[in-house]
Amino acid sequence: MQNYKLLNPKKLGTIPLKNAVVMAPMTRCRAIANIPNDLMRTYYEQRSGAGLIITEGTSPSPNGLGYARIPGMFSQKQIEGWKKTTVAVHQAGSKIFVQLMHTGRISHPLNMPQSSRIFAPSPIQAAGQMWTDAKQLQDFIVPQEMTAEDIWQTKAEFVNAAKNAIEAGFDGVELHGANGYLLEQFISPVSNIRKDHFGGSIKNRCRFVIDVVTAVAEAIGKEKTGIRLSPYGTASDMPHYPEIEDTYDYLSKQLNDLDIAYIHLVDHSGMGAPKVPLSIKQLIRNNFKNALILCGNYNLESAEAEIQSGLADLIAFGRPFINNPDLVYRFEHNWPLSTELNMDLFYSAGEKGYTDYPAHAESPVLAG
Repeated sequence: MQNYKLLNPKKLGTIPLKNAVVMAPMTRCRAIANIPNDLMRTYYEQRSGAGLIITEGTSPSPNGLGYARIPGMFSQKQIEGWKKTTVAVHQAGSKIFVQLMHTGRISHPLNMPQSSRIFAPSPIQAAGQMWTDAKQLQDFIVPQEMTAEDIWQTKAEFVNAAKNAIEAGFDGVELHGANGYLLEQFISPVSNIRKDHFGGSIKNRCRFVIDVVTAVAEAIGKEKTGIRLSPYGTASDMPHYPEIEDTYDYLSKQLNDLDIAYIHLVDHSGMGAPKVPLSIKQLIRNNFKNALILCGNYNLESAEAEIQSGLADLIAFGRPFINNPDLVYRFEHNWPLSTELNMDLFYSAGEKGYTDYPAHAESPVLAG
């Protein structure tokens, strides 16, 4: 069989990985009461053939719990819950980063603790709806505009969550700056119309993101800090704007200066969004000297081509990991991938459509 670079050992900075396959972060909504549990541990353990696992979006604050049943990283119960997963994944020989995701305006009060607030850079309502267990689909609401104190406090919550992640046994954290959540809400001039030094110019709109990345890297180590970006993404009501390329040119240069472990660039064109132009991937590749993870509708051959070309250091796979818990073993042995995928159960509460997908008959992974 061909010797794929994708399947050979790789280093993410100083962190050794058994291969260059990344399990992409995917919201799965199994954290009852926002606390990671044994079912989630099983799910990640099954998929620990990946060199690096990046968890589902995990809120650094009660204010960031926009979706039903997503986990947090701000309480001791959540830290203890996540330890079950990190121990299991490490015993299987993989590394694991937690994705810290503050949803900002992509939220609904019915999914939130009573004392929490839904805020954003500007009081602009997102188009669309949010699932709530109490009343099913509900329109997004108009968020409160963040004050200077809110901005300072939210940065502090990201830092505290990052420290909690290390206590929970994670190898690092990925800051979610993509998909229309709080960090990207600051980046975009569509969702950010502030008149202070966090809005207006490209430099100002990127300021909060850079501040958070800087603070987290100082708290846990730059080699343990990554960020996910989605230029040209349209998720969560993120329309295009003329200076997208200039924005990510500036942002990637600033991230390079901070010397963080990686940028994770996601392209959702496989799910109907506009394609991220090759030019912007190359731009970020040229601006950023550390690892670049690319994600978006890859198969084994196209992933290997990106690695061989030097455009990417690691390749992230999302949906193929849902119904192929042994995805890496299937790649290694040229076994066919499962095509059975129950999308109706992506965000449900139980094991069905989560930990019950079968592994290949010859696979060492215990699944299904």
